[in-house]
Amino acid sequence: MTIEWRYTIEENLGILSVAGFLGPDAAPRFTGAVGWVLARGTGPVIVDLSELRSWSGEGQLAIANAARQLTAAGRSLELAAIPADGSLVPPGDHPPIPVHADLATARAAHSAPRNDEQEEGRHEWRTAGWTAGADHDA
Repeated sequence: MTIEWRYTIEENLGILSVAGFLGPDAAPRFTGAVGWVLARGTGPVIVDLSELRSWSGEGQLAIANAARQLTAAGRSLELAAIPADGSLVPPGDHPPIPVHADLATARAAHSAPRNDEQEEGRHEWRTAGWTAGADHDA
């Protein structure tokens, strides 16, 4: 099983939403999504995990590596709605990764409230498998 992802830019704030299972087979796909994020945005990146069913140690390490990549590019990474198992990205030599309870809280931390009329300046990219059910914040 793999992941699907959607990347949205909202007023200098990137939101990478991830759905599925972030395991060993999906880690390269996540890394590719982070490459997409690096090439198409600026500013902080919130990784929205509200549609993620679970993650493995390899998936958590992929997130730690993403934090390193983004920091090297002068950007930061934050997490919103970690999987229900309550595990966190393991401590290590990566930059600090703030964790928010949900996407609304993460947006509020950046003074970027989201409403349906806030479409101007919004850009979005997604994998072909991203489902309408995963569009809870679009």
